[in-house]
Amino acid sequence: MSEQFEMIAKTFQGLEEILAEELTALGANDIQIGRRMVSFTGDKRMMYKANFCLRTAIRILKPIKNFTAKDADEVYNQIQAIRWEDYLDVNKTFAIDAVVFSDEFRHSKFVSYKVKDAIVDYFREKTGKRPSVRINNPDVLLNIHIAQTTCTLSLDSSGESLHRRGYRQEAVEAPLNEVLAAGMILMTGWRGDCDLIDPMCGSGTIPVEAALIAKNIAPGVFRKGFAFEKWVDFDADMFDEIYNDDSQEREFTHKIYGYDNNPKANEIATHNIKAAGVSKDIVLKLQPFQQFEQPKEKSIIITNPPYGERISTNDLLGLYQMIGERLKHAFVGNEAWVLSYREECFDQIGLKASQKVPLFNGPLECEFRKYEIFDGKYKEFKSQEGEEEDKKDSEGEQAPRFRERKEFKPRREGEFKPRREGDFKPRREGESRPRREGDFKPRREGGDFKGGDRDRKPRGDFREGRDSRAPREFKGNREPRIPKKEEE
Repeated sequence: MSEQFEMIAKTFQGLEEILAEELTALGANDIQIGRRMVSFTGDKRMMYKANFCLRTAIRILKPIKNFTAKDADEVYNQIQAIRWEDYLDVNKTFAIDAVVFSDEFRHSKFVSYKVKDAIVDYFREKTGKRPSVRINNPDVLLNIHIAQTTCTLSLDSSGESLHRRGYRQEAVEAPLNEVLAAGMILMTGWRGDCDLIDPMCGSGTIPVEAALIAKNIAPGVFRKGFAFEKWVDFDADMFDEIYNDDSQEREFTHKIYGYDNNPKANEIATHNIKAAGVSKDIVLKLQPFQQFEQPKEKSIIITNPPYGERISTNDLLGLYQMIGERLKHAFVGNEAWVLSYREECFDQIGLKASQKVPLFNGPLECEFRKYEIFDGKYKEFKSQEGEEEDKKDSEGEQAPRFRERKEFKPRREGEFKPRREGDFKPRREGESRPRREGDFKPRREGGDFKGGDRDRKPRGDFREGRDSRAPREFKGNREPRIPKKEEE
């Protein structure tokens, strides 16, 4: 049996339970929820799959040492005691990311310097040479987390944040983070069982992430590489097997609609959707929300309107009043989920939210609210809904969405504090298709990327000495990629 070890998946506050559910589906063990993180155990294959498949993780860390330190000298001594040749050599570059919550250690940069000194001195004493520090794209990225006097040193297996999927060609001002967008969609319970609409889609993040979820396409398929590909124990054959396995992908029989009133945003969204190869699943239209009409098919709205913080609007409250008016009159019998920041904006919608979930969008403490748009009186609507549920239970059917969340063990005492009530302060009231032969061809020695002309670096470049191989070939319904526009 392959070696099992602990890993930590970092995420945004509010998405921990969704991430834990993803890890459970992936087959991870010992899943424990913390604050902005979920710990789990698994082997090397699980680490590769976590980076490649998880939609709501920002990065995957592999702890290599836990220790207690009351001052910088203790940190230095503990780091220097590690057998560093197992992870580094003098010809590799490294960088350190420090996260500090401590009264003893006030400055994260100072902690980074002490860790760097310990590693450099270790190699200098043993070989007379030292590895170099490289901030951008190092061979080995280390993470040190200090909570008061409890320290954890980890290898960062992801490298560049996992929210950087690789399909985004351009962005509008203040784009929605891909991890947050995926988390929002998963939170609603939508898995492609009806049409999805984003009436203010901007650069198309929600539509693209929704299409990837509906078709069960791994988000890592677009990335140029991961940090673990440069590690000394990297198993290229194992990762190629994971990378080329499309057996879990499925057909999507509905549509995703993205609307926006900004021509530039519509153009950018078109480019991003093409790059993600999901053009056949998404319908884009230049249309203001004021012109939104009742959809013919059952649908769900998931949207992130402007808050008036980073994107200004002439009449912010009027915008939300219009959103409420359109939902009441043109979205009857459906559900709408809205992410916003200001209580006064939610008030203007004029609808009672049946669910409120605290979420952080960057530094902003937002809420993700669910609105059930019914025709008639609310009590009658809920009564009818209850009767339908009872009927399903008696017939042995399972409700398709909004299932009860699985309970996970709280994180044990140590590096990360367990998630407690009060961590989130709510705002005040106011189908897997069988794999078809030839769909995906394995990467070949010296092959070319025939799915399009997107400028993508072959994976072989990520580990010195490996032969250059072409990235995964896309066929079938996916659109060819387009190259990123060169920076001027």
